[in-house]
Amino acid sequence: MSRFPTADHLASWAGMCPGNHESAGKRKSGKTTQGSRWLKSTLVQSAWAVSHTKDSYFRAYFRRLVGRRGKKRALVALGHSLLTTIYHVLKTGRPYADLGVDYLDKLDAKRITRSHVRRLENLGYTVILTRPEEAA
Repeated sequence: MSRFPTADHLASWAGMCPGNHESAGKRKSGKTTQGSRWLKSTLVQSAWAVSHTKDSYFRAYFRRLVGRRGKKRALVALGHSLLTTIYHVLKTGRPYADLGVDYLDKLDAKRITRSHVRRLENLGYTVILTRPEEAA
């Protein structure tokens, strides 16, 4: 891993970075860059397998992206995330520790709460939030 100064350099070499062809403020193309086709296809297949693993961070990450981006783009993004994780595991020599399925929810708890409350209010409900300690 010493050949690549950062995980982003490795991802770019592997062809797992999205393209960013933009002109006059318009996004023209988001195709991934060319790279190692063997590594790219292995990472996407690994991403598919990891997305079906129960109670893992990568599954939660995949499910979060699928709704917005679609399955194929979410798989490429998950492959990029896998490659970054592999880079750091090999570079530091520390074992992989899964962040957990609820890591992303805890990260943006306020935003998630606001969006769910807003959705319920749009459906005509009145929402009053109380913490579990206060309710008991």
